[in-house]
Amino acid sequence: MEDAEPGAGAGDAQAAENAAFVMALRGRGLRDTALLRAFERVPRARFARPEHRELARRDIALPLPCGAAMTAPATVAAMLALLRLAPGQSVLEIGTGSGYVTALMADLGAVVTSLERYATLVGQARARLGSAGPRVLHADGLAPVEGRYDRILVHGSVPALKPHWLAALEPGGRLVTGLLDAAGGCRLAAYLRDTDGCDAGPTARLAALVPGRALAT
Repeated sequence: MEDAEPGAGAGDAQAAENAAFVMALRGRGLRDTALLRAFERVPRARFARPEHRELARRDIALPLPCGAAMTAPATVAAMLALLRLAPGQSVLEIGTGSGYVTALMADLGAVVTSLERYATLVGQARARLGSAGPRVLHADGLAPVEGRYDRILVHGSVPALKPHWLAALEPGGRLVTGLLDAAGGCRLAAYLRDTDGCDAGPTARLAALVPGRALAT
């Protein structure tokens, strides 16, 4: 019998874990094949802190520096499903965090510009995404933005949509964010530029957006 190649067992185990991760997302209602393949191709563990990588395939939020967090995969899947990305579309992402969702959207063929208020997270996300990856800028995501985009994804909750976000959408554009209700709960919503209406999504746990730029913590 031939000897197994070094690392073959680990590779098989990782493939099985990836498959289980994707099946769990299917079990939560994600049916978009392109999205499922992106989740399979982009390892969440690569964007998690070393001490949390073993938890990366679980459907939980994971802590990041500066008090930030990686959003739970099921919530990420719901946001991306509402966004309805197509290859070649321009995306403004507000709240880079670890860069994981940035990488997912790039894998789906989007041209992503991502804004992050914490300089620490900007540096880490750039290192993970590489020099040829999406643009990650140190910026205040609540401030007026330059340019026009096919899609805007906001990683956070707000009491109301910002008018300058809506003005930055191209015709046919969509914006996805978490909207706060009167009771303090949060529900995902997709704003449709052409109809000036919103598609309601599931409830979600998203932190409130904070204005300004921060150098570290």
